[in-house]
Amino acid sequence: MAEPIPHFDVELEDVSGRLTELVEPGANLERIAGGLGFTEGPVWLGDHLLFSDIPNDRICRWRQLPEGPELTTFRAYNGSTNGLTLDREGRLLGCTHGARAVIRFDQNNQPTPIATHFKGGRLNSPNDIVVKRNGDIYFTDPPYGIADLPPEAQEQPDCGVYRLGTDGALTLLTDRFLKPNGLAFSPDEQTLYIGDSGGPRDIWAFDVAVDGTLDNPRQFVDMDPYPEPNNPDGMKCDKAGRLWSTGPGNAVWVIEPDGTVVGLVKFPEQPANLAWGGPNWSTLFVTARGSVYRVQTNTTGVRVPS
Repeated sequence: MAEPIPHFDVELEDVSGRLTELVEPGANLERIAGGLGFTEGPVWLGDHLLFSDIPNDRICRWRQLPEGPELTTFRAYNGSTNGLTLDREGRLLGCTHGARAVIRFDQNNQPTPIATHFKGGRLNSPNDIVVKRNGDIYFTDPPYGIADLPPEAQEQPDCGVYRLGTDGALTLLTDRFLKPNGLAFSPDEQTLYIGDSGGPRDIWAFDVAVDGTLDNPRQFVDMDPYPEPNNPDGMKCDKAGRLWSTGPGNAVWVIEPDGTVVGLVKFPEQPANLAWGGPNWSTLFVTARGSVYRVQTNTTGVRVPS
C-alpha cells in the first residue's frame, strides 16, 4: 500500500486573471505517491494511473480502492521506460531509455520493440510519445538515455522527432531541436506542439499536414525569460485547446491556443510530465521527481486514446 501522503493547498501564479477559473485557489494538491526514483510518462488506463519510475526500471500502477490507495509495480525491467501512452486499440506504448526503442505491450503485458533504428543507426533514447487518431505514432528522440555512454554511442547525427506510420515506416519529421522532449496534439490534431529542453526553453507549434508531415514551424511560447531554472517537458491539451505543460518555476504552465500564458500551477517538486484522467477526465496527474501529484480542475482533458 502507498505510504500516507499529505495534502497541500494548491499554489497558483495567475498571470492572466483567468487561471482561477480552471483551478480553484482552494483545491487540494494531493501527493498520491512518493519515495520513488524519477517519475515520468503518466497515462490513465480505465480506473488506474500508470507511470514510469525510470531509475528503478519499472512501470508503476496507482489506483484508488475502496479500502484506500494502492501503489504496485505494473511491470518491471522494460528497458527504462519514460513516456507512455495508448494506441488506438488501447495497447500500452512506451519510450525506453535503456533499450533505445519504442515498445508496444500485448494483452499479456509482454513488450515488443516497434521502432529501434533509423537509416541503419540506433535511435538515441526515445522520450515522449503521442498517437494520432489514424494510428500514426509520433515520438521525440533526445540523447538523455545515452548521456553517460561514450560519444560514439549516439548513432543518429541529430535529435529528431519521428513518425511511425501504421505501415511500419519510420520518418524523420524535424531535426531542428537540440533536445526535443514533450509533445502533444491539439484536440483537432491540426497542430503538434513540441518542447525543446536543450537550452532554448521554448515550445514550438507545427501544422500537421494531411500526410502526417509537419509544416509552418513557429515559436509558441518562450519560457526562457522566466527567472527560475528548468525546461519545458511533458505536455497535454485540454478539450478547449489550452496546452498544459511542465516548465520553469516548479510549475505546470497553462497556455491558450494563441500562445497567451494563463498562469502557472505550482508544485513542491519540479514536474516532469502530466496526464488527464479520473472518472470525468478532469483530474490532472503530475509526475514530479520522486513523487506523483493530482489536482482537480474545472476543465476536461483530451482522452487517451481520443
